[in-house]
Amino acid sequence: MLKQICSAAFLIFGVMIITPVFSAAESTVPEPFQRFDPASKYSISYADLNTILKKVVVDVGRSSREVAEPTQAKTGTRVRANIKRSTIKEGNRFYFEIFNGDAETTQLLLDIQKNLEGVPTEAPLEYFSRDEQLAYWLNLYNLTMINQVIRVYPERKLKKLLTGKKSILGKKLLNVAGVPLSLNDIQHTILKQNYENNPLVLYGLYQGIIGGPNIRKSAYTAYNVQRNLEKNAAEFVNSNRGTYAKSETTFRASSLYDRNRDFFPNFQADLKKHLLVYLQGSEKRELEAAKTIKPDISDWTVTDLYGTYPQLGGSFSDSNAALLGAVQSTTPADGGSGSVSSGFSNVSGKLISKSSPVSYVSPELITYLREIKVRQDIANYDKGTVTVEEMGEVPVDPPEESGAEPDSDPDSEGND
Repeated sequence: MLKQICSAAFLIFGVMIITPVFSAAESTVPEPFQRFDPASKYSISYADLNTILKKVVVDVGRSSREVAEPTQAKTGTRVRANIKRSTIKEGNRFYFEIFNGDAETTQLLLDIQKNLEGVPTEAPLEYFSRDEQLAYWLNLYNLTMINQVIRVYPERKLKKLLTGKKSILGKKLLNVAGVPLSLNDIQHTILKQNYENNPLVLYGLYQGIIGGPNIRKSAYTAYNVQRNLEKNAAEFVNSNRGTYAKSETTFRASSLYDRNRDFFPNFQADLKKHLLVYLQGSEKRELEAAKTIKPDISDWTVTDLYGTYPQLGGSFSDSNAALLGAVQSTTPADGGSGSVSSGFSNVSGKLISKSSPVSYVSPELITYLREIKVRQDIANYDKGTVTVEEMGEVPVDPPEESGAEPDSDPDSEGND
């Protein structure tokens, strides 16, 4: 209903200019997601999602390309942890353990996902800028992926979840503005077409596995999305899970690129050009000299902190301790500055207590949409036609003064 109100308002009042990226004949993006407003001043809030990410994402820093030592079984057992030594110490971690068996906290994430799905019903995406829309799609995709991984956790290897005929990526898990969508629809149709086949968007799509792009400690926003995609790209490309010099003639790259060949039409040439933008050090020289890129690097291990691994000692035990230390050093305790909490023992309660219902759309936009509603009612009344029914109640705060500075970027916690 809100969609009809907004469309009619454009025809009558001509108050906005919405620019499509593709013509209607070219685009296969669903109609509600084709347009945008390049001059939009409106934004979407992710306060609740930020609360989650700041507490349960562990930033492990840039890769040193260090290969872990072989694992050693503890005394009294012959069993060793089966790990990929070249990548085990790489990639940010999500504390999936805290959601395992915790129905209340798990439902909290599902509720946030459902609320994000409903944003375009509250305010059509065409009212937002392209960067605002990009941040929206990345956040919705990533939260949906997190919820799907939680469903199968403590499954350790996620290859079956992400590949094959039964992959979750092809299932219509979402309904946005009345349009059933899969994660593949978001990635390979909406993002691919609306952002001109730019492979940079791939680095914002969390896969739940070590072999994929990083999950960040804060949500994407219009103000940080381009910068943070560049950071994720540089981190991934300069890691063992992203690239690896194999020989003088062959250069290895992540299977992520193989699974996304539609972003690299002339695969070998386009991928090489793309990687050279971000590669540093000796690997860049190796790629320049290589004749072939072999996209076969994979690590399907879930990016949990340590819960799916047996405590078997050896090099993984050392990595485990390092990751846990990173958690403790970045999670301030409530007792005051300078103190740290003991791991995540109380995370569940804190998440729930601090995640209250929020309005995702700015009060200014809600006010504007209501003004359009009033104008449409007047126009219908003058024409003797029946007016559309009143929009649902949405709390409206007093609009901020024009020219106010945007909120500070929350992604400033050493996530470079």
